[in-house]
Order: sequence, then structure tokens, then C-alpha cells
Amino acid sequence: MSITILIVDDEENTRLNLEALLKDDGYGTILAATYAEAKDHVLKGDCDLVLLDMQLTDGYGPNLIIEMATMPYHPPVIMITGYGDIETAVEIMKSGAMDFITKPVDFPRLQKAIKRASDFVSMKRELDHLRDSQNQNFDFVVGKSPKMIEIVELAKKAAQKKANVLITGETGTGKDVLAKYIHKVGNRSTKSMVSINCAAIQSTMLEIELFGYEANSFTGSAQKRKVGLMEVADESVLFLNEISSMPLEIQAKLLTAIESQNFYRVAGTQPVSVDVQVISASNHNLPAMIEAHEFREDLYYRLKVVEIELPPLRERVEDIPDLVGFFIHHFNMHMAMNVQGIDGIALEALQSHPWRGNIRELSNTIERAMIFCDGEKITLSDLPLEITRKNN
Repeated sequence: MSITILIVDDEENTRLNLEALLKDDGYGTILAATYAEAKDHVLKGDCDLVLLDMQLTDGYGPNLIIEMATMPYHPPVIMITGYGDIETAVEIMKSGAMDFITKPVDFPRLQKAIKRASDFVSMKRELDHLRDSQNQNFDFVVGKSPKMIEIVELAKKAAQKKANVLITGETGTGKDVLAKYIHKVGNRSTKSMVSINCAAIQSTMLEIELFGYEANSFTGSAQKRKVGLMEVADESVLFLNEISSMPLEIQAKLLTAIESQNFYRVAGTQPVSVDVQVISASNHNLPAMIEAHEFREDLYYRLKVVEIELPPLRERVEDIPDLVGFFIHHFNMHMAMNVQGIDGIALEALQSHPWRGNIRELSNTIERAMIFCDGEKITLSDLPLEITRKNN
């Protein structure tokens, strides 16, 4: 499938000259003279790549990139500017552009920039196709280890039965990713999963975030009712990450809400009925917290209708090649690179590492390796010293 490029410039000659050049190179083209026209084409998903003039008669080019970040589809952008100073370049790249070209346009340089961007688009299409062919619309790698295969089957059953799930495991093992998987394979995937990190919100605000409040319910509250996340998650999934950080008094209200499927907003007098599947996650030992009277035992059993413990990466070494392959695809797409894989010695080094930070540490390691990789494949020299010193 060919790449379609949207050319946005208020100068007609520039648009036509660029169109002729790109058609000669085999690209499809769409022309737009204004900011509004360009935005309309992007919203419709008409293009794979945007050549965007910085100064348009009805808008400022970089603002469109910022707007695109909130759109369902946002193709890569190459900015075209009449300003070649460093401050302008920094501003353009900060806005999210993949590259920028100064006027008068240097066609050979533009062709190289377009080739790099089109490779990025092609890789993204390939990855999207791969995910679709595996029926995966999520960043979840099962791998070959028996434990992970068993976990996936358990997750599927819990998803289909709308059971509450407690996911445990060390930091970085992918608890949030598994929660997204459960949501996607269940019959509630048509509505967005609602997530909250209980450790990231002050305890005084957590109740408000979860359950909302009525208008003018306390000093400083808004004159309008605030809807809480429990209500937003009605007929869907509520993911409570770091559940161990939830204060005991809020645990009591959460228990009631889960058991009865209704709750009261702060200062509310009328119950709010919901139908919510709760997935929670913790890297702490909840039974030990129960013994220390830091976590409610009744809530624990209500949350863990199904409990799934994710193994640390050091216990699923056979999955590392699949994970590495996934991360290479992922960072190729996001960093506009074309790394083809990893050589055998480097892969052996990764499989020998203890991975105290688990999958998150592996992801960071592959990202770093790709930054330093100058060839087609990641080699031992691209890996950090703490991994390579055992193999030198």
C-alpha cells in the first residue's frame, strides 16, 4: 500500500512543486492551503504523513501537532519553515514533529526525511497487522513459559465471567498490562477501562476521586456535582492499581460499593447504582498487611475472587526473546528506527541477567540499546555494562 502525504502550505506554487516531486517518487498526495483544511483531512484519516508549513493564514502550524495528539489518528509530521534558527528548531521538535525542513526547500534532504517517515509508517502498519493477526489490540506478550500460558487462560476465564481479579507480583512484572488484557478479552471491552493509582493520590482526595461529591458539599467544592471514577466505570472495568496504599476508611466504603454495587457520593443522600468489574493490583504482601491490621481482610477476599500472581522475569527466561522482539518493534515505531533484531551473544547476556526491575527494566534496556545501535542488530556492545561485564 502506498503512502499518502498531506501537503499543507498557503503558497500555491510550493504546494504544486512539492506535489510534482512526491508523485515522481511514487507517493500519493493531498493538498491543503489552510490550517482548517489540514485539520479536517487529519480528522478523516486521509493521510499517512503531513508536510506542514509553520505559518499559515489561519493558524500556527505547530499548534496542529498539539491538537493531533488528542485525535484518534495522528500521522507523523515534517515541518516546513522559513526560519532556520536554533530556537525555532527546538520549538518545532518539542511540539512533536518528526523533522523540519527550511525554505527554500532542499529536495534531496526532504526526500530523505520523507523516506524515514514513510519507513516509520510502514513499520507501524506491519506491527498493527501483526497485532490484529494475533487478535491483540494491547501490548501484551504471552511468551512460551507454561506459567504465562496458564495465567492467560485464567485471565480469559475471569474476563468472560466478569469476576473481580487481584493481580499480584513484583514491581515491573506487567500488572497494569495484564489488567488491560483482561478488559480487552472480556465482554466489557466496548467501554473504556477506568484506572486509578491509589498510591499517586493524597488519601484525602482518593475518596472524592473514586466516589465523587454533590454540589457545594464542602468548603472549596464546586457548584456542580463531581462524578467519581466508580460511576464512570459503570458497565465496564475499574482498575485499582497499588490497592495496598488505600486508607482503611476508604477500604470500608469500597467494600460496601463492591458488595452492593451502589454507593453514596460525598455528602450524597441518594445511592448511586453501578455495575462494575473491579481489577486491583499490588506488589505488597496483602496477607501480611492484614496481619498488621493495615488492610481489611473482608475487602481482600472480595477483591480476589480470582487471584493472578505474575512471575518475575527471572522465572520466565524463555519468554525474553519474544519480549525483546516486541520491544524492538515498539521502539522502531516510536523512534523511527529500523533495527532488525538482536544477535545471539547479546540475547544470551539478556537471558543471564537477574532483572530485578523485571519487564520494565528489560524495556528500558532495549530502548537504550537501540539508541546506541549503529548496525542492523543489537550487539553486546550496545548493552549496559552491568549486563555485558559477565560476558566479556
